Amino acid sequence: MAKHLHRKGEVTLEAILSELYRREDAHKVGAIAVFIGIVRGISSRGEVEKLEIEAYEEMAEDRLERICKELEERDGIVAVEIHHFTGEFKVGEVLVYVIVAGSHRKEVFETLVEAVERYKRETPLFKKEILRSGDSYWVEEHII
Repeated sequence: MAKHLHRKGEVTLEAILSELYRREDAHKVGAIAVFIGIVRGISSRGEVEKLEIEAYEEMAEDRLERICKELEERDGIVAVEIHHFTGEFKVGEVLVYVIVAGSHRKEVFETLVEAVERYKRETPLFKKEILRSGDSYWVEEHII
């Protein structure tokens, strides 16, 4: 899957994993770790009703691709996939899948943590929180 930025509902975890299992180098995989980011029902300002996620799409796609490619250069790492969604999301809905496949669990877990931290820090994604009270605001830090 070359695309990393999706509208809500465009891709499923099952489809991502299915494609991973069909890779020519899948025989090198001994471990797969998955991070699933979901909408929390509470924020520092109150109870969350929903989120709106927007992106500077071209730049976000490029950054997500770069992060994946750089992390795939590590010894023992076969694949890194980051699939982030944009649109409107209710509490409990999925915002992002980060998948790392590799030879051994240690490298896979370490790379998963770095992939999550890097996408959050480096990707131009914008989050608007809409609270149950009716108040809404763009989260000041521009990256989720």
